[in-house]
Amino acid sequence: MTVTIVLVILTFFLVVGLPVALAMAISGSVGLYMLGGLPFLEGILRTTPLSTVDSYEIITIPMFILMAEFVILSGVANDLFRAAAIWVGRLRGGLAMATAMAGAGFGAISGSSTAAAATLAATSMPAMLKEGYDPKLAGGVIAISGTLAMLIPPSIALILYGIIADISIGDLLIAGVIPGIIVSLTIIATVAVVVRLDKDAAPAGRSYTMGEKFRSLGKIGPMLVLFVAVTGSIYSGLATPTEAAGLGAFVAMLIAIWERKLTLAGFWQALSSTAHTSCMILFIVLGAHIFGYFLTLSRVTNDLSAWIGTLEMAPLLIMCFILLGYIILGFFMDQIAILILTVPVMLPLVVQLGFDPIWFGVIIVVTAEVGMVTPPMGMNVFVVARYTRRPLSELFRGVMPHVWAHLIIIALMTLFPALILWLPSTM
Repeated sequence: MTVTIVLVILTFFLVVGLPVALAMAISGSVGLYMLGGLPFLEGILRTTPLSTVDSYEIITIPMFILMAEFVILSGVANDLFRAAAIWVGRLRGGLAMATAMAGAGFGAISGSSTAAAATLAATSMPAMLKEGYDPKLAGGVIAISGTLAMLIPPSIALILYGIIADISIGDLLIAGVIPGIIVSLTIIATVAVVVRLDKDAAPAGRSYTMGEKFRSLGKIGPMLVLFVAVTGSIYSGLATPTEAAGLGAFVAMLIAIWERKLTLAGFWQALSSTAHTSCMILFIVLGAHIFGYFLTLSRVTNDLSAWIGTLEMAPLLIMCFILLGYIILGFFMDQIAILILTVPVMLPLVVQLGFDPIWFGVIIVVTAEVGMVTPPMGMNVFVVARYTRRPLSELFRGVMPHVWAHLIIIALMTLFPALILWLPSTM
């Protein structure tokens, strides 16, 4: 009865639009009060804030966010798109493919999906519309390409999952590399199929000389340096994810200085944005911890695990239902909130079924990518609409071919876990 009341309260708060952090904190507090009274609740509320932030790995979050702020300030994303456009621009739909390549590159130096979508919208949308691209195709590829930042390291979503699940963040980040490449190639392939079926969606591009192509690579040098500094140091074992995050923020600042884009006002704005975003994420984690205490003490996870054990179904079929649930939740909820709300409950079940927790972390982030571009929430689509002033209905139609392609990729990664687990096993 207590669990039902708390879930009803949580659902009500989420429906009326209360911030996720407050919704979880208040509903969890109500549940704890019902379980043990006021002294019991006060004891947990006094200790939870410190235990939430008393983690060495937490430092990775503000450091990677700061790195992304410096990257945006430096203008490297514009150079990424221009270089990619020179290499694939002669193909029909080449600028859209270049957008996917730039999204992958930006994802490798930024863990923020919405920041990636906003940057790509400001960079590639005008170029594609100028060349005569169908706005539906252009907006769709921008929205889906922005989600790559959730998967390709450094990924804030994977870091949060690692903190919640208490597993190696370094292994998680490296596990996202090959899936990130596969998803990037899938976006490019989807564009190729769309423009082949509808030749009016994109014009034939112009070709470039080899000299122009190789000169364009000089512009992406800073991105490669940053990628090696972060992902390379983690994979080689030279640095922990926390140390790599600090190194990445410092190198990104040096790049902004090198590009002569870092002013005192810009530096202060980067610090301010980082503090704001970090506090928001940590507040959500605090609310999730309070709610998690309630779930643990009410034995919801144990009861659910026992019930799953009585089902006469293959583990793979149960996993398919779990992933379907994540996709449906993504239609209505923020992806970070989904991770924080569901991982404490679902992870023990997944391990009980015999699945690897690192594989599960990557696969639910890929499903979260679908939620970032599907109605009614579709955060990345709203970001693209805001920056391009295009109708939401148009953008949602443009992104649907990529949604179907993502579902195929999720199925393949579910059937072949080695696509995710091979690279971290070589560390």
